[in-house]
Amino acid sequence: MRVEFDDVTVALGGRDVVRQASLTVESGTVVGLVGPNGSGKSSLLRTLYRALKPRQGMVRLDGQDVQRLSGRQSARAVAVMLQDPVTDFDLSVQETVLLGRAPHHASFGRDTPGDMRIVDEAMRRAEITDLGDRMVATLSGGQRQRVMLARALAQESPVLVLDEPSNHLDISHQHELMSTVRSLGRTVIAALHDLNLATQYCDRVVVLAAGRIVAAGPPAQVFSPELIRTTFGVDVRVLGDPDEPVFAFRRLDASGDPADVASTRTESSTPI
Repeated sequence: MRVEFDDVTVALGGRDVVRQASLTVESGTVVGLVGPNGSGKSSLLRTLYRALKPRQGMVRLDGQDVQRLSGRQSARAVAVMLQDPVTDFDLSVQETVLLGRAPHHASFGRDTPGDMRIVDEAMRRAEITDLGDRMVATLSGGQRQRVMLARALAQESPVLVLDEPSNHLDISHQHELMSTVRSLGRTVIAALHDLNLATQYCDRVVVLAAGRIVAAGPPAQVFSPELIRTTFGVDVRVLGDPDEPVFAFRRLDASGDPADVASTRTESSTPI
């Protein structure tokens, strides 16, 4: 399913947090939204799953304005995995993943054997099969993230939105999550902080700063040292193959030069 953001402006508290954003995500591609905190990544994503309505512009799914869809139609088209999901309810892991099947049922429809097969597969892919009977409230942050991934997978929507999906996950599960979503063949739009994850798993990246799109394209072409320095305020060393770069970062001092790490260390009066 093709996603289009057409001249989208979003206002919060009387201030534009996204400004005239235009972006097309082709069907089946994985696109990463990157940018510093407050750059507008999450706000732009929220217009896709209708948590926010643009002040200006339009978001389309295969040419159809998302604001004209019913709630059920929207949920069938777009699944969402949030960075801090609301899990303050008394449900087991399996029951939570089953919620992903709700858009496919009539009101009060019963879960079918087909639903259970889809849920079992989603839990397997998210590596939470052994947690099925646990209550979500008892899980760690990383485990909850994997439950929310399984619920999004069980929804079987052609578009998957990930808002900082690696939040709470250890390094291994960050890569496992991104590898899983890349293998789905769905249209994926993910807000990411880790530029190395974006480079490894995204077909294209879109860089936002102060609510505006400032660059877009293949990661190896977009992530130049100059752009990273000006957008994120850090010095960067590019390692490895230029077509598959790995970035090492160092903060800048007050003058804009790379900071001397040794000079920023403080001595502890307590032996370690």
